[in-house]
Amino acid sequence: MTSEPPSPRRWLSVLVNGLTCLAILAASAAAIVVINRTEPTAQQLNATRKSAALVETVTVEHGTYSPSLVVLGTVEPAQEVVLSPRVNGQVVELSPEFLPGGMVRRGEMLLRIDPSDFENRLSIRENELRQVEASLKIEDGRQSVARKELDLLADSIDDADRALVLREPQLASIQAEVSAAEAAVERARLDRERTTVLAPFDAQILDRSVNVGSQVGPGDELGQLVGVDEYWIIAAVPVRSLRWVQFPTADREGSTVTLRHPDAWGPDAERQARVTRLIGTLDQQTRMARVLITVPDPLGQESDVPRLILDTLVEVRIRGKPIDDVVRMRREYVHEGDTVWVMNDGLLEIRQTDVVFRDAEHAYIRQGLTGGEEVVITTLATVANGVGLRKVDEGSAAIDASSKESAD
Repeated sequence: MTSEPPSPRRWLSVLVNGLTCLAILAASAAAIVVINRTEPTAQQLNATRKSAALVETVTVEHGTYSPSLVVLGTVEPAQEVVLSPRVNGQVVELSPEFLPGGMVRRGEMLLRIDPSDFENRLSIRENELRQVEASLKIEDGRQSVARKELDLLADSIDDADRALVLREPQLASIQAEVSAAEAAVERARLDRERTTVLAPFDAQILDRSVNVGSQVGPGDELGQLVGVDEYWIIAAVPVRSLRWVQFPTADREGSTVTLRHPDAWGPDAERQARVTRLIGTLDQQTRMARVLITVPDPLGQESDVPRLILDTLVEVRIRGKPIDDVVRMRREYVHEGDTVWVMNDGLLEIRQTDVVFRDAEHAYIRQGLTGGEEVVITTLATVANGVGLRKVDEGSAAIDASSKESAD
């Protein structure tokens, strides 16, 4: 079977399609050439701004400043005791102040144990003492008779027999009995006195564990008291900051401390205290040093100051040792790498500094700045050496002058 040759019409269709594709490709290439020739050329701009940036500055000065260490501290009692009786018996009386929150003075009666048994025991011991004292008087009489008999014997008796004749062993025995009876009376008297439990110091009652009718004995808990003359605050201080804390010496007091507790006292209330000593171990959880701070009159009984509450966290602001010959600046004005932005002859200069210490608000700079220099405190969009700067007050003056020329 023979195939038919392609018709002239089919050849013409193929030719037209090929020419069309070539035309499209040529048009695309021409368009690309035109775009490349007419595209704007990117030009590199100078990094230095032609218009100076408006900034605010502060003038720095060297001086002596005391940093503030702001930490947290826990309020603890300086004196704390759990009362226990020293004798057995039944509680027959309680002080009206012996209840949680009550205030008592040193030597004030807290409770009384039934003293009847102890009074009887004291009476018995006193009678026993009188009996042995009477025996001692009788023995003294016998001693007097023995001396007269010894005088009759003159020197015919040796020293050993002399002691027997004078009844010295009997006298020593009765004197020992008298001493024992006196001690027994004193012990009975002490036991009777111990039926009254007294406050060991000026205190606040935190807890009471007994009531009238309770049977108590040595080792039983009667109540918990804390002293009100002073409280302690245990503050956690970073070890690296300890060198700036002044601890008491023979001729110097410890650093002053300002205490704040905005939740309990309000935002503006505060009270003063002092650093007493450094506790010799680190906190096992935070690995920070512990500093003991003493607060007198913690409950404000003698002055109008906010009251401290035990076991609360308070803000502790310790006034540190003075740092000589430094520039003090707010921390936000010191940038990454301890650099500051200095305005020098209308241009920005990025200055490297030596920061001695940072507290919660300030940085203390030893080197890198000199007195009278102006530090930029405005946030800049472009930060590079040589950027033009103009202070805000100068910019305002220039605007006012331009407005005046326009009006003229």
